[in-house]
Amino acid sequence: MARFELKLPKMGESVAEATITSWLKEVGDTIELDEAVVEIATDKVDSEVPSEVEGTLVEILFEKDAVVGVGETIAIIETEGSDSTSAIIANKVEKSQVEQPQVTEVEKTIEKAVEIVSTPIAKNSDSGKFYSPLVRNIAQTEGVSMEELETIVGTGKDNRVTKDDILSYVQNKGKSSLPKVESAKIESPKPTEKPVAKAAPVSVNGGDEIIEMSRMGKLIAKHMVDSVQTSAHVQSFIEIDVTNIVKWRDKVKDAFLKREGEKLTFTPILMQAIATTIKKYPMINIALDGDKIIKKKNINLGMAAALPDGNLIVPVIKNADQLNLVGMTKSVNDLANRARNNALKPDEIQGGTYTVTNVGSFGSVMGTPIINQPQVAILALGAIRKVPAVIETPDGDFIGIRQRMFVSHSYDHRVVNGALGGMFISTLKEILEAWDVNADF
Repeated sequence: MARFELKLPKMGESVAEATITSWLKEVGDTIELDEAVVEIATDKVDSEVPSEVEGTLVEILFEKDAVVGVGETIAIIETEGSDSTSAIIANKVEKSQVEQPQVTEVEKTIEKAVEIVSTPIAKNSDSGKFYSPLVRNIAQTEGVSMEELETIVGTGKDNRVTKDDILSYVQNKGKSSLPKVESAKIESPKPTEKPVAKAAPVSVNGGDEIIEMSRMGKLIAKHMVDSVQTSAHVQSFIEIDVTNIVKWRDKVKDAFLKREGEKLTFTPILMQAIATTIKKYPMINIALDGDKIIKKKNINLGMAAALPDGNLIVPVIKNADQLNLVGMTKSVNDLANRARNNALKPDEIQGGTYTVTNVGSFGSVMGTPIINQPQVAILALGAIRKVPAVIETPDGDFIGIRQRMFVSHSYDHRVVNGALGGMFISTLKEILEAWDVNADF
C-alpha cells in the first residue's frame, strides 16, 4: 500500500497561491494517470490539476473555495492495497496524541475515540448506499450509527452523503457521543475554509436586482483600483491615418490565408509596429520597484482579450520584437482563440512588459486604459473609421475619405514624462503611416 500526496503545482513565478473552485473527484473515486482531479483559479487564470499516479482518492484536505499555497498537499491518493481507513485513522489519532497537552481528560477522550473507531462502519450499507472514508471516519468519531447514516439526505453526486451533510447532522443532533475535544475529531489535518454561500439575485424596488460579482470580476476590480492608487496616470492621444494598411490588408488577406492557414487581422500588424516602437524607446519597457527602475531586456506584449463571460484576460506574446508578421499573426490568433476557450496556460499570461488593448473592437473611438501593474504604460487602439480628411499634395490641399484611428497612451507619470509618452505614439504613427501598399508579406 502506498499513499501519494497530490500537491498544488507551481504556476509561474508570481503565483504563490490558488483558490480551489471545484473538486472533479470525490473520496472513494478511482483516478487514472493524468486525469484531472480538481479545478483551481488564480488571479491570472483558471486551470486543472491532474493526477501523477493511478489509484483511489482517499482524502481531500481542502474544501471548495479554500486558498492553498503552492506546494501544499491538497489530496491523498492510495496507489495500491485495499481499504486504508484504519491506517488513516490510526495516523490521525496518533498525531492528535502528540500535538495535544498531556491532560487526563483529553487522554480519556482519545482512548474512547480509538475504541469507537476500532469497529469501522461498512463502506456500503444494506440499502446499497456508498459512504466515503471521510464520512465514515466522522460518523465513527461522533458516534453516528449506520442506521442514522441511512436517514441523512445526501447532497453529493448520486445523492451521496458529503462531509458537510454529516457535520450538519451532527450539529443539529445536539450533542455528540464524545466530548467536544477538537483533537479527537477525525478530520482533515489541514485547516479548511467552508464554502461561501452565494446569495441568489434579490429583487429591489420591484425592478432592480442585486448580482454578486464573480471571482474573476472581484480580482479585476481590485487590480484596477490598486493600479490607480499606485501609478500617476496621464494620457496622450494621437490620430493615425491607416488607409495604406487597410488597402494592403484587403489586397493580401486571401493569399495570406491560403498560404499560411491564418486569418490576417489588423491586430498583428499593429502589434508588430508597437514592438518596433518599443525597441526605439526602451524606457517605456520598464517596471518600477520602489525607488528602482527595472529596464526589461525582453519585449513581451500583453494582448487584452475578451472572455466568454465578458471579463478580460491578458495573454502575453513573448519576445514580440523578434517575430515577423507571419509569426506575430500565428501568436495573436492562437492566444486569442485559446483565451475564448479558457485554455490558456498560467505561463502564457505572465511576464508582460507592455500591454495593448483594442477598445475599437467594441466600437469605441478611443479609451483611457488603466496601467497593468507593474508595467508603466498601456496603449488603447480605437476603431478604424472612414472620415473626411485634409490631404496635402504638391498641388495643394484636398478633402478626401481616409481610414483613421485614435490611439490612447496611458503611462505612469512618476517615471514616464509627457515628452517620452508623446514621442512614443508619434513614432508609432510614423511607422504605420509609412506602410508600403505594394509590400509582400
